[in-house]
Amino acid sequence: MSRYEPAVDVSALTAIDVHVHIEIDDHGHSSLPDDLTAAAAKYFSADGPRPDLESVAAYYRERSMAAVVFTVDAETALGHPPVSSSEIAAGAARNNDVLIPFGSVDPRRPDAVDRVRRLIEDDGVRGFKFHPTVQGFDPSEERWYPIYAAIQEAGLPALFHTGQTGIGAGLPGGRGFRLALSNPMLLDGVAADFPDLQIIMAHPSVPWQDEALSVATHKHNTWIDLSGWSPKYFPESLVRAAGSYLSDRVLFGSDFPLLTPDRWMRDLERIDLKPAALPGILKDNAARILGLAG
Repeated sequence: MSRYEPAVDVSALTAIDVHVHIEIDDHGHSSLPDDLTAAAAKYFSADGPRPDLESVAAYYRERSMAAVVFTVDAETALGHPPVSSSEIAAGAARNNDVLIPFGSVDPRRPDAVDRVRRLIEDDGVRGFKFHPTVQGFDPSEERWYPIYAAIQEAGLPALFHTGQTGIGAGLPGGRGFRLALSNPMLLDGVAADFPDLQIIMAHPSVPWQDEALSVATHKHNTWIDLSGWSPKYFPESLVRAAGSYLSDRVLFGSDFPLLTPDRWMRDLERIDLKPAALPGILKDNAARILGLAG
């Protein structure tokens, strides 16, 4: 498989979506077990098709957007093999004008650090995605620090799900998932101990939005992406921060295919976000953290 090298023309883009899921691979294998897929679709009122990687690339190319694409490796917690991050990177290499691959490694695997390094060196991934609630780990625990050290050493960002999740919602006991593992305050110590690791806190961190804003205000190696929620539901404190004191570390993300960039952009017009902040949020900040600027 080809190693990914970016060929993204930032100047030609309208936006960079930093949060796009690849939910099904070329062989028809799903990233989640059937019960979780159905529960998430119900939670998000999303019963449309789940596009494969080539379809995602075509979708974003039509919109003159680039997309950060990834899956979540939670095999230990779910007992379900993930979509291959290596295959996602290879697919992104075929579509390197619009796709930017992040890897995902189950932290609970005994060879997690080796997997991180192989995805960087062999596949050329440009960052990593973690979902503490679904993967079943507390990101603040020092036993995961060798993983963060490997990512920091490579100069790549780490994107963590924060806040509540639709994964497991409505199932008995929420399928056993613990929302508290995705409290953004758990990332404060990680940001303190790894000052050169750029940490993206994904989503409006409901019900912990103030905690996310506090971490981002204090630790300038942390960022916030705006995926997973229509802008019309953003907390007022987040809108204010995105338009002012955090405008250089807030990122556009959709959570495609559960939320489309078309809807996100349409609903953006319904909130009072300062226009001067939009170029950074939609494209320039992402280009900077992804090493695509200049």
